[in-house]
Amino acid sequence: MAGRERMVVVGGDAAGMAAASQARRLRGEDELEIVAFERGRFTSYSACGIPYWAGGLVDGPDALIARTADEHRERGIDLRLHTEVTEIDTDRQRVRTAAPGTEGGAWTEYDALVVATGARPLRPPLEGIEAPGVFGVQTLDDGQALLDGLEQQERRPRPEGGRRAVVVGGGYIGVEMAEAMVHRGYRVTLVDRKPQPMATLDPDMGALVGEAMEGFGIETVRGAEVTGIVTDAEGRACAVATAEREYPADVVVLGLGVRPEAGVAKRAGMPVGEHGGILTDLSMRVEGYGNVWSAGDCVEVLDLVSGRQRHLPLGTHANKQGQVVGSNVGGDYATFPGVVGTAVSKVCDLEIARTGLLERQAADVGLQFETVTVESTSRAGYYPGARPMRVKMLAERRSGRLLGVQIVGREGAGKRVDVAAVALTAGMTVEQMTALDLGYAPPFSPVWDPVLIAARKATAAVRAGQAPGRSG
Repeated sequence: MAGRERMVVVGGDAAGMAAASQARRLRGEDELEIVAFERGRFTSYSACGIPYWAGGLVDGPDALIARTADEHRERGIDLRLHTEVTEIDTDRQRVRTAAPGTEGGAWTEYDALVVATGARPLRPPLEGIEAPGVFGVQTLDDGQALLDGLEQQERRPRPEGGRRAVVVGGGYIGVEMAEAMVHRGYRVTLVDRKPQPMATLDPDMGALVGEAMEGFGIETVRGAEVTGIVTDAEGRACAVATAEREYPADVVVLGLGVRPEAGVAKRAGMPVGEHGGILTDLSMRVEGYGNVWSAGDCVEVLDLVSGRQRHLPLGTHANKQGQVVGSNVGGDYATFPGVVGTAVSKVCDLEIARTGLLERQAADVGLQFETVTVESTSRAGYYPGARPMRVKMLAERRSGRLLGVQIVGREGAGKRVDVAAVALTAGMTVEQMTALDLGYAPPFSPVWDPVLIAARKATAAVRAGQAPGRSG
């Protein structure tokens, strides 16, 4: 095997191992050696499943692991866990690693390098933030620590009034963890500095989420900045403090979002964008580097609707980008053209979805638009089980190009966003959408699907905006 090339992968989760696996499919061990470094103890896992594991809805952590370290090794990938890459030397084409029980680190040379370092959770420097009883939920190691903490808490005598959990942050992770704590029988308070939970929606749609959470028994504290974590005599977290008051907690869960983990790449001189993510070309090759690729939550991606770079940390993107990298390193050809920003979530039985631009995002890039909102149902109104939903749609003024869709509703609402995601990717107008030949039967949809009802209303709004005498 003398003279074979070496591919080094930094990060052993979705993007990194997708790249390694795809490259291995295309090139055998006699042509390409693959070495992957992962600082944690798990690989190729679904971080999105952690809230459902925490809530007792799924088993873990094994159920959340798509492919174990041993399975990767059986496929000819030299995967080294508990090993962190601390330095990248692009001039000499090598990386320095640190592992438990070693001193000074070791250098590993590469012919092709893949940086897939993921994202780091936001953890503001507040008093008490590192206290026992405060948990993040970014990795499976975090999830295991949370489960261990919950089980330890639940072995203690149940306090009068029940156990309390405070979730800090009202984004996707925050609302999902609030649901998880409800499933475990906790009294839940969600504290968010934004006026409404789910800032990934427009405020009017986020208000629906807040109202539904209150209906589920989750106390939502909005527009409140956390000033610190209060600890008891044993040093454990016992409350979350804001400027107005303290909220008692037996457990505190942080869901404040993430930022690209691009530090080691930035120190090596690789370019990063305004959101802190590594910049790549369409092949996921790092700009300015011929043999370095990057993928996953550590990169910025092109928003196909706005034309701007964004940071969108989602497992769907990470897996696709990793496949692109692996294809290119393996001698094939692939590109990742960009995203439209599709995401879906739920809290209890409320489904929440969005794709494309929010109002503020459209305005920020100079787009003028019409906005419509419709109320409909998941099935024909007369069919048993029909549930309400609200659909909000943005269309560009004059052209009628679809710019974004948000959906909040009960069962059957969330995945309808996929129709809009396809329309956005294809650059369709709202008028073109009205002619889409979607499937219909009373158990699945009204005769006019809610997304198409919104498209019809948006088409009328665009036409009205084109009428003589309309200003703006």
